[in-house]
Amino acid sequence: MSENRIHVVIADDQELVRAGFAMVIGSQPDMQVVGQASDGAQAVSLAESLHPDVVLMDVRMPGMDGIEATRRISASGDGSANPTRVIILTTFDLDEYVMAAINAGASGFLLKDTEPETLLSSIRTVFNGNAIIAPSATKRLIEKMMQDGYANGETSAHTVDTGVRPAYTDPELDLLTDREREVLVEIAHGLSNQEIADKLFISLPTVKTHVAHILAKINARDRVQAVVFAYDNGLV
Repeated sequence: MSENRIHVVIADDQELVRAGFAMVIGSQPDMQVVGQASDGAQAVSLAESLHPDVVLMDVRMPGMDGIEATRRISASGDGSANPTRVIILTTFDLDEYVMAAINAGASGFLLKDTEPETLLSSIRTVFNGNAIIAPSATKRLIEKMMQDGYANGETSAHTVDTGVRPAYTDPELDLLTDREREVLVEIAHGLSNQEIADKLFISLPTVKTHVAHILAKINARDRVQAVVFAYDNGLV
């Protein structure tokens, strides 16, 4: 494998989907598809043997699904200087366990119909140690979690915007300044750094500083975990 390329494994049970992603990725001089898997078990095996930089992971696959595969790949990379990072690929309307996959250690998720340019930039973003989250998927994910909360009979601030803090919040929430909370809410709504800067009328470097402080204060690995934190603490 070429050492100066981003090594990618594609895991999806549909051969045509894998072929399509492989063609897009293979067209880039800085990327190389080093393996393809048709289920989660194969993805874990390839991750262990090839040590790719990024795995594009479908959620619903026969045998071991993408959630369990993500959990195992993420766990095996704990403490590693160059862990394999996972991007969840989903149709979203059908996949009900995306949040579980993110909690399992995924560095983000994309819709399968995302534009090729977005897919490529997202792979580079994750390779550089950051996280990606599709803005439209973020909003729909939050909506789905709220609907699930109603279905389960929950009536806390997690599911109803009453303006009242949840009965329990993480102590890290109190470490955030008012501005940092504002920025965190916009992250949870799926806005990019530039969009946050435009909306809050602050500079892009200032937003980046706020994001770095937020992640450090709430002990979040990346923006995806920040979204989970914001939802769990009733900020969205």
